[in-house]
Amino acid sequence: MQDSTKVILGGTPVDLMDSEPALERILERAAGGHGLRPLGVASVNLDHLHHFGSGGRWAGTLHADPASTVDWLYLLDGAPLVSQSQRLTGHRWPRLAGSDLAFPLLEQAEQLGLRVGFLGGSETNQQLLAQRIATDHPGLQLVGMWAPEREELASTTESERIAAEISRAGVQILYVGLGKPRQELWIDRYAGLTGAAVLLAFGAAVDFLAGRVQRAPQWFSEHGLEWGYRLAMEPKRLAGRYLVDGPPAYLKLRTTSCCVPQDRPDSPTSAAPAPERPATSRAPTERSTPL
Repeated sequence: MQDSTKVILGGTPVDLMDSEPALERILERAAGGHGLRPLGVASVNLDHLHHFGSGGRWAGTLHADPASTVDWLYLLDGAPLVSQSQRLTGHRWPRLAGSDLAFPLLEQAEQLGLRVGFLGGSETNQQLLAQRIATDHPGLQLVGMWAPEREELASTTESERIAAEISRAGVQILYVGLGKPRQELWIDRYAGLTGAAVLLAFGAAVDFLAGRVQRAPQWFSEHGLEWGYRLAMEPKRLAGRYLVDGPPAYLKLRTTSCCVPQDRPDSPTSAAPAPERPATSRAPTERSTPL
């Protein structure tokens, strides 16, 4: 089995990979990405399909935007997408959620001497994370944390200022936890100004790494029920995502998914033409919430 296979799930590309090749690709770009386009890493789950899949407001924004300066790596996340990818390829690919990769990437960054920064999360949780890193990863080069307000992120001037600060800090790996679709849209627009080689759209990475949000017990994850556990923990914040937006996204998954021909591995849009971009601003919608 090859290291990766590209498929279209719900109208958006996904790079099916095992965890080790995914980590290697991210770390290689982080360490040797000078002069290359920044690498954006996104976890593709049903929420991603809701925003970026077929018929979504931001469909085609990332993978079919000729003006984009970002190379995107789309990782498989969520039990329904794991099952659909197996139907298409005959191989069961592992789920690679941002919360699963956040810890090992932090450990490898410490070992390799890579400079890390965090964008997103509350100042309180960032302080907790900084304390935890000082204790658990004393050798990690943590060079900056930024906790902008939504108004700042919606402002081109303020976002460019933040990106410039990140660039001056010399960040190589930037964890971006702004919630979908805000984090992906921010990366797509401003990554080139940050100077970072890798930008990880990992939702609540700060909260997970700081220990403020707990992962579901293994049994829930193994049986595709992590969404139910998270819904029970945060019903007010997640009810709309799972109970309102989730079913239509699942329908997209089952009706607009296919394999990408192997002789055209770098042409995801050939299987899923991007619809015309809305005339509205590329700024994220206000109803998006952190993962």
